[in-house]
Amino acid sequence: MKRFFLVLLRSIVLIYLGTVFIFGSLQRKLIYFPSRPLAAENKMAQLAASVGFEPWLDAHRQRIGWKQVPPAGVQPKNRMIVFHGNAGCAFDREQYAKGFGHLQQGAVWQTFLFEYPGYDSRPGTPSQESFCAAGRAAVEQLATEDSRPIYLTGESLGSGVACALAGDLPQKISGIFLMTPFASLGEVASHHYPWLPIRLMLHDRWDNIAALRKYQGPVAVMIAGQDEVVTAAQSEKLYASYAGPKQRWFDTDATHNTVSNSTFLPWWQEVSDFLITDTRPHLSSP
Repeated sequence: MKRFFLVLLRSIVLIYLGTVFIFGSLQRKLIYFPSRPLAAENKMAQLAASVGFEPWLDAHRQRIGWKQVPPAGVQPKNRMIVFHGNAGCAFDREQYAKGFGHLQQGAVWQTFLFEYPGYDSRPGTPSQESFCAAGRAAVEQLATEDSRPIYLTGESLGSGVACALAGDLPQKISGIFLMTPFASLGEVASHHYPWLPIRLMLHDRWDNIAALRKYQGPVAVMIAGQDEVVTAAQSEKLYASYAGPKQRWFDTDATHNTVSNSTFLPWWQEVSDFLITDTRPHLSSP
């Protein structure tokens, strides 16, 4: 009987260690879910043009996302870069351009949908390092093009990119809007896999609380009350930890992916008003 339990215990330990090894090896495949190109580049450009976008190109003429085309004769006062969640691609997030873009007939915001390395047709490998490096380059490129303020939207995993860039480039980021954000990816993963030593294993930690300690600008947060992915508690924890100007909105009955984002919901205007009315000297200005 003793031998039986020793063999059983050994088997359990080996299975557990094997599970830990598999998770450690495949963790980025469990975090990032890039979509492949929806169509050839020329077809995508045509599709983008039909909904008011054009390719957003870097200094090497490579597409890094999609740039909203302002109405004729209008130059929006502010620029918003959208960092999307861990699945799909930038083109899927047209709702942010619609929501912010309709305010004052397009005079308030011009939206830039940023694409991650390894997503859609953009070359590269998804990781915290590659996302932040590419995001920083995009912010710095916009900063050299003109003096309009730059704001960031971070959706779910994209909240990690937005917070990291705000902390890294605080003088270039005028404010951030976080949609269903988390406080720490390690805590989210531990919530879903409590039996694994997640925090010791993660390569990409995405610690939003730590990142925002180096930022002082306005932070707007949308919380999904029934968030089954990052949990509302994680969004609340991040919000509570931030010491700068902040405001939060709740979609009480929403799950992680069902926050109501109809173009004419009042929260678009409210978020916009909150972000652009904080005009303290440490922020960039037009």
